Amino acid sequence: MRVCLILEGSYPYVHGGVSSWTNQYIQAMPDTEFVLWCIGAKAENKGVYKFELPPNVVEVHEVFLDDALRMKPDQNSKKRIELTKREKDEMEKLFACNYLDWDVLFELFQTKKVNPVDLLMSADFLDLIVGICKHKFPYISFVEFFHTIRSMMLPELYLLTTEVPEADIYHATATGYSGLLGSLGKWKNNKPFIVTEHGIYTREREEELLRANWVLPYFRQMWIDLFYTFSDCAYTHADKVTALFHRANLIQQEIGCDPRKQLAIGNGVHYNRFCNIKEKTPNGYIDIGAVVRIAKIKDIKTMIYAFSEVKAEVSNARLHILGDVDDEEYNQECKLLIEQLQVKDIIFTGVVNVIEYMEKLDFTILTSISEGQPLSVLESFAAGRAAVTTDVGCCRDLLEGEPEDTLGAAGICVPPMHKDSLAAAMVLLCQEEGMRKKMEHVAKERVKRYFTHEISMDKYRKLYLEVL
Repeated sequence: MRVCLILEGSYPYVHGGVSSWTNQYIQAMPDTEFVLWCIGAKAENKGVYKFELPPNVVEVHEVFLDDALRMKPDQNSKKRIELTKREKDEMEKLFACNYLDWDVLFELFQTKKVNPVDLLMSADFLDLIVGICKHKFPYISFVEFFHTIRSMMLPELYLLTTEVPEADIYHATATGYSGLLGSLGKWKNNKPFIVTEHGIYTREREEELLRANWVLPYFRQMWIDLFYTFSDCAYTHADKVTALFHRANLIQQEIGCDPRKQLAIGNGVHYNRFCNIKEKTPNGYIDIGAVVRIAKIKDIKTMIYAFSEVKAEVSNARLHILGDVDDEEYNQECKLLIEQLQVKDIIFTGVVNVIEYMEKLDFTILTSISEGQPLSVLESFAAGRAAVTTDVGCCRDLLEGEPEDTLGAAGICVPPMHKDSLAAAMVLLCQEEGMRKKMEHVAKERVKRYFTHEISMDKYRKLYLEVL
């Protein structure tokens, strides 16, 4: 069996959640050949991997969005681009960020091999966007609208021209650009297509765009709508759509996924690797760990603000931030905030062996503003460490248990971006050792019963056989 994993902004270029899951996933299926179809932001990262690829990775196809900016017009073609009426209709829907028949565009760029740059310089393109601008943005500068549309559309049109790897199954880990390529693979080779969402991609992009300073306010909704059209493409073409928990399936349905295609397959961790980690040897400190990438979505700033309040009540507390820098600018902002608050005992470790480092920790925290089913929390549980998390994704279910799970609480759930609640929960676990010990026992047992790697991988193997 040959599976094409379609990855966006993750494995093998960065450490962290989806990347770690992908690496373990491939290793768990040694009899399956994997083709990686990797989408990155910058071509300078070509071949620069943070992981050693397992031997059953037989091909790697890399596509970088900034290569779209280097595309040139087709010098050999003297034929003027003329779209059919149906092609014009579907392109107009795309430029207006409405739902459309993507197969028409697949045909246009794969079979007819239209050059996206030539298309975006054509009379048909100009006619289409003049009409859209008059209808939707009559009081906005046409020059701004023209360049916004070009910058929005060029990356995805470029992706639609890329060579499609051969595979028995196409499996995308998001509905965005990777969802487009998975849909393209299904259309071109008539093979099954699976979408697995670790978070709800469309909602995550929406949250980012609502806060983004680079988006002109009057075009913000258009950018958001574009990602909803991507999710519609992926959900429409997919044979199966998985999420990590049932409430995420419901959100997918709200966005437009057919419930008959859906199922929930939770994450799993290698329980045996973590379950024998010893309790921390007393050293005079309460050591708190955060296994996170340094990125805005992980909300490290709220973590720092909250820890500064913790230090006022628990002078011997220390915070260990374990993870790679995903956003250097944000990383510097976090370091500056620590200086401004004059808070001590915050340690940035960089990438470490989490299994070894866990022996140094009393409990863990997660302050993300968006999550799916975080592996870092499950690994903390398997090691017998309680957790404080924000109430995002299925974190509350992990900490408190599903309805059939009567084990009890394995930690404390707090509202996202609420430093006072976060600080209070951290102080409670620092000071109430008896409570913490009870939570540690529950955490370990919950992972053993419901969230092992073996349980999760067995479900994916059955899914592959089903769609084949």
